[in-house]
Amino acid sequence: MLTLYDYLPSQNAWKVRVLLGLLGISYETKPVSIFEGESHTDAFLKLNPAGAVPVLAVENGQAIAESNAILICVAEGTPYLPADRLARAKVMQWLFFEQYYVEPVIGSLRFWTLTGRLERNRALVAGKHEAGVRTLAALERSLDETPFLVGDVLTIADIAVYAYSHRAEDCGFSLADYPAVSAWIERVGAAIGPGYPVHPYSVDPYSGG
Repeated sequence: MLTLYDYLPSQNAWKVRVLLGLLGISYETKPVSIFEGESHTDAFLKLNPAGAVPVLAVENGQAIAESNAILICVAEGTPYLPADRLARAKVMQWLFFEQYYVEPVIGSLRFWTLTGRLERNRALVAGKHEAGVRTLAALERSLDETPFLVGDVLTIADIAVYAYSHRAEDCGFSLADYPAVSAWIERVGAAIGPGYPVHPYSVDPYSGG
């Protein structure tokens, strides 16, 4: 049985919950109270030396950290990770894009906004917002003529990029300015289905700034 070390408000963890659900893979959940320091205990750091969720403990006793690495592992041999060399490389391209342009920018701004940390990070906000505009513009160009990021079917590239991109309005971006992105968000949301709610930080009483 797989074990997912999870934190409900994390969209990085959300990605993994979505893929496991879409594939019908059973797993146990171990919540990690990150603001109480549980992700920096000796036991957790043995699972992920970076001290971050999510982590997936697999059947052979090993653990995989980093959300997109987990997606690759779980999606292997399924339609969500193409076998074709070029299509697979395109999936990787978008996974790298997500971790460089989406999560550190939109993800960070969203976290600061929703947990009362904007003021303490005020010096960084304008730069992050400008980078977020460039990120959404790049997505807009890429999605202008294709239904999904890698062709005509949903892949882990879409799941990964969608996780934080579809919540961009939580931190001041207007998705109405990006019609191709908005249409893609609707397609991905429909393909994923309604069973994977986005949990607010308010579910964690320790999350406030």
